[in-house]
Amino acid sequence: MRERKSKIIGVLIFTVLVSGLLYLTFFAKKKINKGEIRMIEITGNNLLSADAYLKFARLDDSTAYQNLKLPVIKDRILKHPYISEADVEFDGVSEVKIEIKEKVIKAVVLNAGEPFFITNQFEILPLLTGTKFSDLPIISNLSDTTAVKPFSFLKDNEMKEAFEIIDAAKLTNESIMQHLAEINLRKGGDIILTFSGVKTPVIYGKSGAAKKMVYLDIIWDDILAGKNVIEDSEYIDLRFANEIYIGKSENTGLN
Repeated sequence: MRERKSKIIGVLIFTVLVSGLLYLTFFAKKKINKGEIRMIEITGNNLLSADAYLKFARLDDSTAYQNLKLPVIKDRILKHPYISEADVEFDGVSEVKIEIKEKVIKAVVLNAGEPFFITNQFEILPLLTGTKFSDLPIISNLSDTTAVKPFSFLKDNEMKEAFEIIDAAKLTNESIMQHLAEINLRKGGDIILTFSGVKTPVIYGKSGAAKKMVYLDIIWDDILAGKNVIEDSEYIDLRFANEIYIGKSENTGLN
């Protein structure tokens, strides 16, 4: 009888311990916010400062945190045009941590003198004050009929071709991508590329982006080094199959 009673007590203690462990494992992290928030921290940001994101979401005033709920915080953060995903978690004490994922910016589109971001999904976004970006190529001289509006999608043939050039540069030679400064679409004409630190423009023409980028890669080190034949030239022409032409501007047909 005593042995049976001991076994029952042992089972009860074991059950309580397991229940407590399960509670800590599955429910502690889901603790409901009852106004303990004193701090909100954002990580994963590159385009804007954490303070800028908090200000946009009206989360920059810690005195207003008392009645905030996690779904509300997440909803406010996701309304920012640069953010695609947000993971919001309360540490159970006083701090909310927000891990954000920003949209992937492909380039800067210049239209009527006004710059916009364009994402890898062809979405046009405004270039907000305080935005931090570098090494993004500029896409300029779109066709006159092209309408560039914030939060619209611009996936026409011109923009697809510009994206193909960017992708080809990334895959072929990281140095070419880093120096790529501008993709001049010339309102539907032959595309011209300019590179930072290089005075000689490249007439890229249309189509065949991957193949042409390989040709450009062949002479890329000479271009950067300013070898005589390139230093004395006014353009590099890749419009012709299996050929690279280097010469004077009057021969391009682009004047």
